[in-house]
Amino acid sequence: MRTPGPDQAVPVAGDGTDDPALDIDLGPGFARGPGRRVRLRGLREDVRGWRDRWPTASEVLFAFIGLPLAVASLVYVALILYAGGLLAITILGLPVVAVLLGGVRALGQVHRLLVGRLLTVPLDDPGRVPRAGSALRWIRNRLTDPVAWRAVLYLVIRVPLAALTFVGGVATWIYGVFFLLYPFLRPAATEADFSISLLIQGLVVGTTLLGLAPWSTRATADLNRSLARVLLAAPPPPARLAELVRARSEVAADAATTLKQIERDLHDGTQARLVALAVSLALADEALTAENADRAQELVQRARSQLGDATVELRQLTRGINPVALDGGLTEALPTLAADAGIATELRVDLPVRPSPAIERVVYFCTAELLTNAAKHSGADRARVEVTGDSKGVRLRVSDRGQGGATLGAGSGLRGLRDRLTAVDGTLDVASPAGGPTVVTAELPLAL
Repeated sequence: MRTPGPDQAVPVAGDGTDDPALDIDLGPGFARGPGRRVRLRGLREDVRGWRDRWPTASEVLFAFIGLPLAVASLVYVALILYAGGLLAITILGLPVVAVLLGGVRALGQVHRLLVGRLLTVPLDDPGRVPRAGSALRWIRNRLTDPVAWRAVLYLVIRVPLAALTFVGGVATWIYGVFFLLYPFLRPAATEADFSISLLIQGLVVGTTLLGLAPWSTRATADLNRSLARVLLAAPPPPARLAELVRARSEVAADAATTLKQIERDLHDGTQARLVALAVSLALADEALTAENADRAQELVQRARSQLGDATVELRQLTRGINPVALDGGLTEALPTLAADAGIATELRVDLPVRPSPAIERVVYFCTAELLTNAAKHSGADRARVEVTGDSKGVRLRVSDRGQGGATLGAGSGLRGLRDRLTAVDGTLDVASPAGGPTVVTAELPLAL
């Protein structure tokens, strides 16, 4: 039998070439790398998975300190219910409950920190109770605080769950070790004879409990994580807030598109006209030098025409950015807008209270867009604009007796108006049956 040389590799069954699940390195002279090792592919992953499933010391600590804290918290909740029921018939009932609910918020914060540190569950801070300008409003905010009442529910459910967690995460470990050691501790404590049957029973019960302990500790920890996520985390935003966020993001995107369009118009239109104006003035200067009066006069007239066109374009662009007419409010801005609408427009403005500048801008541009739609798509020869308001808000109503059929779908421009209104907490209603008339109503607050 020939002995392999010092640098000659001998294929071994399962060396990683024949069997990808096993890679054996028998050291120098036999393997490709230095050292003597036996490596099983997948063993490291199995060990890592077993380690990840094994409960951590922080989970056991949470199970240990969670029960007394939960019981103390439940006693405080019972105090709230007792005080609320006892003082309900007096004027002190609601203020006392409001103050005690503030304590529940603090207890919720303690449990939130405990879950975050020991169970490694990051929970968003729900924030503070909204500020109040009066004592009655302060009491109302405290009594209607959803974070506090969710914490009350958490503290009530937490007691039985804490007891289950203590049994699964602490008692199983303690009793498992106790039953394993009991056959050896009993003779020393009672001077009784050593019992083989008791040893077997202790081994069976102890190993069973210690086998269940990791699973029960991790399972109860997961239950506590789920409960904390549901009741202690910051509540999800209401549907209205989500709609506002969506609308404002779309308005921001639309504003970015508008800025790009303005930049393109300035670059391709106004800037080109100003460059042509500079060229015309240079040529006029040369013509004057050559004493060619007719040619110079022609160039100067061309330059004046180009300057007029550039001025008109700049005026239109600046009007689209910030209408100067709005400096005097909607009462002064809307008549000019109606006169330039391209369709005969009847206007009525009744605003006892002037809205904020942001609301005025929205009303102005919505009116401009609706009048443009009426002139281009409705087929009507007249339109009517009504802008009314009171202490609660502003209402814009644009109507025409055209062919109707306007919808909030793509191409109508009404969807963009709805997003613009939603961003300022406004609403848009469209009534446009086939054959007309079309009535578009927008309602906005006086201020954001």
